[in-house]
Amino acid sequence: MRADQGRTTIKGGVSTDLRHESAIKHVTGRADYCDDIPEPVGTLHAYLGLSTRAHAVIRRLDLTAVRSAPGVVDVLTAVDIPGVNDVSPTGRHDEPIFATEKVEFWGQPMFAVIAETRDAARRAARLAQVSYDDLPHVLDPEAAQQAGMDYVTPPLTLKRGKAGEAMARAPHRIKGKFRIGGQDHMYLEGHIAFAIPGEDEDVTVHSSTQHPTEAQHMVAHVLGVPSNAVTINVRRMGGGFGGKETQMNLFCAVAAVAAKKWNCAVKIRPDRDDDMSATGKRHDFVVDYEVGFDDTGRIEAVAGDFAARCGFSSDLSGPVTDRALFHADNAYYYPNVLLNSHPMKTNTVSNTAFRGFGGPQGVIVAERIMEEIAYHRGVDSLEIRKRNFYGDTGRNVTPYHQTVEDNIAPRIVQELEESADYQARRQAVLDWNAKGDTIRKGIALTPVKFGISFTATWYNQAGALLHVYSDGSIHLNHGGTEMGQGLNTKIAQIVAEEFQVDFDQIKITRTTTEKVPNTSATAASSGSDLNGMAAQDAAQQIKTRLVAFAAERWQTDVSNVRFIANAVQIGDETIPFADFIREAYMARVHLSAAGFYKTPKIHWNRDTGTGRPFYYFAYGAACSEVTVDTLTGEYRVERTDILHDVGKSLNPIIDKGQVEGAFIQGMGWLTTEELWWDDKGQLRTHAPSTYKIPLASDRPRIFNVELAKWSENRENTIKRSKAVGEPPFMLGISVFEALSHAVASVADYKTCPRLDAPATPERVLMAIERLRG
Repeated sequence: MRADQGRTTIKGGVSTDLRHESAIKHVTGRADYCDDIPEPVGTLHAYLGLSTRAHAVIRRLDLTAVRSAPGVVDVLTAVDIPGVNDVSPTGRHDEPIFATEKVEFWGQPMFAVIAETRDAARRAARLAQVSYDDLPHVLDPEAAQQAGMDYVTPPLTLKRGKAGEAMARAPHRIKGKFRIGGQDHMYLEGHIAFAIPGEDEDVTVHSSTQHPTEAQHMVAHVLGVPSNAVTINVRRMGGGFGGKETQMNLFCAVAAVAAKKWNCAVKIRPDRDDDMSATGKRHDFVVDYEVGFDDTGRIEAVAGDFAARCGFSSDLSGPVTDRALFHADNAYYYPNVLLNSHPMKTNTVSNTAFRGFGGPQGVIVAERIMEEIAYHRGVDSLEIRKRNFYGDTGRNVTPYHQTVEDNIAPRIVQELEESADYQARRQAVLDWNAKGDTIRKGIALTPVKFGISFTATWYNQAGALLHVYSDGSIHLNHGGTEMGQGLNTKIAQIVAEEFQVDFDQIKITRTTTEKVPNTSATAASSGSDLNGMAAQDAAQQIKTRLVAFAAERWQTDVSNVRFIANAVQIGDETIPFADFIREAYMARVHLSAAGFYKTPKIHWNRDTGTGRPFYYFAYGAACSEVTVDTLTGEYRVERTDILHDVGKSLNPIIDKGQVEGAFIQGMGWLTTEELWWDDKGQLRTHAPSTYKIPLASDRPRIFNVELAKWSENRENTIKRSKAVGEPPFMLGISVFEALSHAVASVADYKTCPRLDAPATPERVLMAIERLRG
């Protein structure tokens, strides 16, 4: 028996604090990313040539100077694509790799330079001589509606009750317009793909993608080969946030086509400026809303039209704008509701997935409605929120007709209200502002209810491949991708728990389409839910075989076989795990399994706008306090308290880190991160020098984050946990609402400031001046 066999618990099982499996490698620089892979001799480099018009016919594209530039091997254009010139993820065939007859946004790829060095390719790409015939262009959703632009994808309507009639008879009605800005993903590692050709039709692509299977399909589609000829590998990403779900397809395709054409390895990695110009972002919305309510502030009807800047092609705008409607209720019951999406085509880069996937844009509209009612009735906005929470039977059906079965939002809010000392602090804020000083304060407590599952039902599946080697070590491969969120750590903990071995016995290898096929994107906060269950299924298959073997070998009942800490107990005999596995191997027990999981209960009919698109809901609440300088509009976040629901946490310390990071990223979306296009359609905020993400100094001065330790998922999720990637992003709305509260103080809280997002210091100052009249 080994020295550690006397322990009764394993090291690193589920529900324990365990550092990220690559944490030390992250901070010491030893973590290998795609750009760190050694390059074979003769590796070439690709770089995109981008358009300098928002909408124009390409009259002439002269690449003579490009081809003759130092170090250039050749140039790829649409005619060099052996398969189909399209990487549309929805099958609408509206997203060419290279523009041919016309360009539809500033920064659209027209060709790719292939050169001996990246610098040579980058410099040569600027030498193209292009003549354009300019066409009219539209850049935002309102202009697109006025110009009669088409939808890039079919719109959605959600309705329940009779919103028009209820609105007409409501004692009070408010109409408003809310402009909600987009957001760049600003990952530390940008887009990159490294393709290595193989024999016959084969090609292997190393990439920083959240969706290896989709990249595989796209590369095969572009090369005109079957999917089995294409392998996509992903060891880790330096951040993704949704921006690498579909947007990486372009780079994988370019690298693969070039690699097969010149039969050598090809890498493509754009500069940050070109990366931001040529790839999609969070959708910005313009929302027209109307709410009818009674004297107490309880809602009777809600109507909303959600127009989104989608860009020149569909990408994921359909499901993103759908999801904005799914979350337009947030934690509140709307007795009568009518919501419409308007996914508008614009001459901008096609927007794409971003943490929350349209949900944050819906949630913040719900919070604006609560704010409108509160100022109208002269009541604390938290009180209005409480009066409109989902409740028991009769007040528990969403606009998409799913019943809210596990409504813990009221409890979360109540506990945070008490632990953050909200009432006393709010009174202190009111007392401070009553003095009329230049510096004003604001405070807000906002909840979130967030549905978990892909709304495309077929994506709610996952696979895993698990090997137990004869020395007792365990090798796991699953379909999820690691982008810093700790997915591999959690899944290794799950497998360790199943076999009752220490965490360091588990090795999770890079995600590859060679081992687990037909994977779903690591998105929709479902990475742990789906892949964790698949890994558990594989482990349980092997355990079942091992238990049967032990019962036969030791002539006992299967009920007498137990996996304990790093050992197997068979009756009164305890055998070290590695020794037991060796015996099982010698007895020819199959020690490998392919696990699989599909989410139960979910269904969705888009045509009728009804169903159960979400398996369950995750909840949370945040209380934020700010100070605002009314002479400049500048502000800072003084304190934030968060209570968030992750069910029975798989790894509390990692989950807490996800909550903290999501909050800061959500705060950045609503305060400092502003995307701006000039009148010619060129994105001017295309680098960290012009696009401001939150700094360490922007975090709340006091930052208290707690998980709801009493929570446990009522659905049969992995170890009764809940998703944590996206739901806490919406907690940043509390900062936005607190800023609004501070601004409202200059007019004695009688008027809703109607801040647009992001609430930059300039917007805050203009709102103050408007209220002062």
